[in-house]
Amino acid sequence: MRILLSNDDGVFAPGIACMYDYLSEHFDVTVIAPDRNCSGMSNALSLHQPLRVQKADNGFYSVNGTPSDCVQLGINGGFIDIPDLVVSGINDGPNLGDDTIYSGTVAAALEGRHLGHPAIAISLCCDKSSPKQNLHFETAASITVDLIKNLDAHPLDATQILNVNVPNIPKSKVKGILATRCGKRHKAETMFEDKDPFGRRIFWYGRIGEGADAGEGTDFSAVNSDYCSVTPLSTDMTVHQQLNKINDWLKE
Repeated sequence: MRILLSNDDGVFAPGIACMYDYLSEHFDVTVIAPDRNCSGMSNALSLHQPLRVQKADNGFYSVNGTPSDCVQLGINGGFIDIPDLVVSGINDGPNLGDDTIYSGTVAAALEGRHLGHPAIAISLCCDKSSPKQNLHFETAASITVDLIKNLDAHPLDATQILNVNVPNIPKSKVKGILATRCGKRHKAETMFEDKDPFGRRIFWYGRIGEGADAGEGTDFSAVNSDYCSVTPLSTDMTVHQQLNKINDWLKE
């Protein structure tokens, strides 16, 4: 199996290096990733600048673009073999609930699915406010290998990806893997005003909100209980069950 591996944390992030090490033991893996951190880029494409691809010192392809650009290049660029599967991650931090709207990690997987390839997004649910914590990327990488080996027998729907969130603990302590729905966060804290070194007004985003809908069956609940969360996401954004209702309303 040929795998295109990308991320949103950048080509030198430890998560993608760990994932490559684990995947390359079993599969033919090519890494194409942004040349910098692109967290929060969502599905952005670089439409107003040329894309440049370079081989980084670690042997991965580095791109001056977004996660979605990287997947587009891997599938349509013509300089690598067409992949059978797109894997995005390991993200340094969770992509739970509303995070999926903004996540470059999830967007890379969605781009792969949009281009006709099955795809998985992987995130390690570490506490980004605690920089000295141990990061168990190997747990997420090992679970990814297990999931991929089951895809032949259980192929993904043509419009779906898997969004996988893994608790930041050794694999031996993970209680299992649960199919979950997206929960919902409380709204983010207010933005903070500051000044740059020249005295000009600037703003920073505050911390993301905690889980608001984090009850049983959600991705929040699974990870908080030391389970791996697997949430199917769809590239089809249509709310099909509302079509008849909207059509009746329009006829009025």
